[in-house]
Amino acid sequence: MNLQDVSLFLVITETRSLTQAAKRQGLSAMAVSRRLASLEHELGTRLLQRTTRSVSLTQEGMEFLPYARALIDAEAGARALFSPSTQGASGLLRITAPSGFGRRNILPLVSELLADNSKLNIDLQLSENVVDIVGKGFDVAIRIAPLKDSTLIARKITDNPRIVCASPDYLKANGVPHFVEDLLQHSCLRLSSVPQWLFERDGDVIRIGVDGRFSSDNVEGIRELCSHGLGIAQLTRWDVMKELHEGTLVEINFSDVRPQALSVWAVLPTTRYLPLRVSMFIDKLKSSLISTATG
Repeated sequence: MNLQDVSLFLVITETRSLTQAAKRQGLSAMAVSRRLASLEHELGTRLLQRTTRSVSLTQEGMEFLPYARALIDAEAGARALFSPSTQGASGLLRITAPSGFGRRNILPLVSELLADNSKLNIDLQLSENVVDIVGKGFDVAIRIAPLKDSTLIARKITDNPRIVCASPDYLKANGVPHFVEDLLQHSCLRLSSVPQWLFERDGDVIRIGVDGRFSSDNVEGIRELCSHGLGIAQLTRWDVMKELHEGTLVEINFSDVRPQALSVWAVLPTTRYLPLRVSMFIDKLKSSLISTATG
């Protein structure tokens, strides 16, 4: 298999255009089309659907994509073994993460990662949406929600339970809820997509429908209004770690339920080869979170 053709396939999937891939590689569009056809012929299957304006992965193309990345990463790793000028991680590290968590816990790591690895580039996409990391070409996704796709590999980074919190001023003015049903008497600030708050009791998941005068699809907005005393919020511990340490928010513990146990996960495409840039990032994030939690 021609690794240059495999590399070109990756560029096409990233640009979603034969023309743009040709410009990036300094080739003609016809040459790109011929090399793609050659790779498909060798594999015995169509990898991409072509239209006059764009290309899209076929099912077979999506299945081949993580193996294509592994082939190119393995080649780069093998060359690095015998290259005295190569130091640290290299290549493009593509990360997707929840916006609030990413801004607080991943962005602060970027400058150090880039400074320590001169041949490393980073593309960080922050979104509340759970994206298809294989189809979109990400190396790693940081996720908090329970995992549903069994074809993915997940590595636990740290615990991240849901917690209920409020500002000291709000609790002073409105009282502290002691039982989970007491939330029905309070103004609750909730994420728009989460009409019910989840807890655990004797191994069972307890769902409580909550309401209030404000909802948002943005964790940072909920946290901000909660800190200003506008209501009670349920977020994850890492969403409010800073505010808990500073005392601007207080965790509420209930007598009849406990927080739902969640974790921070690094989710990877199915592949046997883990590039140094990915393992280095995961280790860096884990070390940073542990240091913050114990500091």
